[in-house]
Amino acid sequence: MSHDASIITRTPKLGRAVRIGLALAVIATIAGVSVRAYDYHHVVAWTHAQVTPSVQLVTPESGHGLQAMTLPGHLDAWISAPIHARVSGYLKSWSRDIGSQVAAGQSLAEIDTPELDQQFEQAKASLVRAQANARLAVLTDKRWKNLLASNSVSKQEADEKAGEAEAAQANVLGAQADVDRIAALEAFKHITAPFAGTVTARSTDIGDLISANNESSPALFTVSDTTRMRLYVEVPQGYADAIRPDMSVQLDVPDHPGEQFTGHLIGNSGAVNQASGSLLAQFEVDNPRGELLPGAYAEVHLPMAANNHTLTVPATTLIFRAQGPQVAVVDAHNKVVLRNVHIAMDLGDRLRIDKGLQAGDRVINHPSDSLAQGDAVQIALADDDAGKAE
Repeated sequence: MSHDASIITRTPKLGRAVRIGLALAVIATIAGVSVRAYDYHHVVAWTHAQVTPSVQLVTPESGHGLQAMTLPGHLDAWISAPIHARVSGYLKSWSRDIGSQVAAGQSLAEIDTPELDQQFEQAKASLVRAQANARLAVLTDKRWKNLLASNSVSKQEADEKAGEAEAAQANVLGAQADVDRIAALEAFKHITAPFAGTVTARSTDIGDLISANNESSPALFTVSDTTRMRLYVEVPQGYADAIRPDMSVQLDVPDHPGEQFTGHLIGNSGAVNQASGSLLAQFEVDNPRGELLPGAYAEVHLPMAANNHTLTVPATTLIFRAQGPQVAVVDAHNKVVLRNVHIAMDLGDRLRIDKGLQAGDRVINHPSDSLAQGDAVQIALADDDAGKAE
């Protein structure tokens, strides 16, 4: 009886241990499944985040006040005269070189013209001969008129002598004109400055053969007045209305970094060049210190009134595809919406859009080429926001 009783008393203890072991096994199994489920969802979320592209957003800015558009321009001297020879010969000497300041009428060079000198002497001799013939013809005319009064000669003969006297006087006038013409050419032996300015080119030297009748011959000198400059700007047709009377522009030149000059509108061509599609505008720029050089390149800042109906976005937001210019906008569900836009003005690093965007739109900056309509995206934090999140 005692042996059976001991067996009966140990059986409940063994059953309790089994139940506890089973419970622990079930708890361990549930915990393992939960951990695996958590890891699975974490991996799925991480994979989804890696697949969904991250984008940076910008907000369009409204136009206000005056804005400037930068256009290329070039500078020319206010007056620039290439000086050619009017007489043929050899260059005898020159007295002014490039960079020299000259006054109006100041001599630049002298041409040796032996042939012209001989023609001048011949013309003066012809004048003397014509004057002598004229004096003789006048005396003869007087004598024949006296003879006619006494009926010693006929009226016909007297009229002939009178005509010869008039012809001799005309020959004197012709000879005098020829002398004056050659004397004027003799004056062209001295090449002079037509106005006060700077010698910007000298294309001859002592001993050079000078030909006055060769149209292809280069200019001997070039004199330019650079106290004022002419600034020429090609304005695209779409912005031609920005050219207004009495307007002023600011310009920069590469050889004077950080310094700006002011130009005042003189006028415009009044017509659009069909080849370039632009309107030529001309400005006057004061240059009292000679800092601006003829032929120089300039960046011209053309003021333009802002349009309240336009929005400004960075040029890096633009997408070029077969549909034309587009931008990618993110909607409230973080889905991509492609918008067709119209560029009212290209400012280089910025674009002014007058169709296709609204104030407050979230525009993707630097969109990828593979971005498509309806793609899900995630918004990348800006640098300052990322710092706060950390």
